[in-house]
Amino acid sequence: MLADLALGSLWLDLVQLLRYSTESLCHWGELRDGTIHELVDINGVRTGVTRDLADVKLLAPCDPKTIVCVGRNYVDHIREFDDTAEDLPTEPGLFLKSVQALAHPGDPIPFPNWTKNLHYEGELAVVIGRTMKNVSPADAADHVLGYTAACDVTARDKQRSDMQWTRAKSADGFCPVGPWLETELDPSALALQTRVNGELKQDGNTRDMIFDVPTILSYISTFLTLVPGDLVLTGTPEGVGPLQPGDRVEVSIEGVGTLVNLVAAKAELA
Repeated sequence: MLADLALGSLWLDLVQLLRYSTESLCHWGELRDGTIHELVDINGVRTGVTRDLADVKLLAPCDPKTIVCVGRNYVDHIREFDDTAEDLPTEPGLFLKSVQALAHPGDPIPFPNWTKNLHYEGELAVVIGRTMKNVSPADAADHVLGYTAACDVTARDKQRSDMQWTRAKSADGFCPVGPWLETELDPSALALQTRVNGELKQDGNTRDMIFDVPTILSYISTFLTLVPGDLVLTGTPEGVGPLQPGDRVEVSIEGVGTLVNLVAAKAELA
């Protein structure tokens, strides 16, 4: 659990923060020109140890207690499922993913045997840096550690058939996140693209969100305290679709980078 990050702490001067593992140990680092500068902790003090980015296993750049997701936050995505939809949401529609869903860059996306229709949903994700409770939209950015890419993996058939979305959205490995955090980024107009096996599937922009990032964070904080390390997924644009075993999924966020994961083979029946 991260302690609250003071506004004057050194991380505000960083551009890219990441988590990585070496010999089963987890580290925070600052990425500069392909070189990782190991940090004592998240507050930005360097240890003096450097590593090449290619030599480490990247981890999800967060350690959340809670993962909150926004559904139906792009008009075109709403209408690709219901082309007759006229009334748009008047407040963010939220659901939770389990922390067990969190996955790292490069981790295989599982294809469970209980679904026949596994989908990708590329999204901009926000990692919290300071505890948020009843925070106004104007002050929301002061509570953000950084921004990254996420894939809201969804068992579409179970989303439709189950009474709730727990199985469809929260299965193990259904939330790959990464590759790192951008700490200096305006999230209001970022290109968001998803490719499957190199083919462009989603081509959106965060300026088309129904609810922008400050509004989303402020809204959540009115009833749910967000703590450092928590993760908020902000919705997906149109173009979601099915995945097959072996597919390569790339979620790219302008100013951040690209999250890459491969879909695993379908799970064997126990």
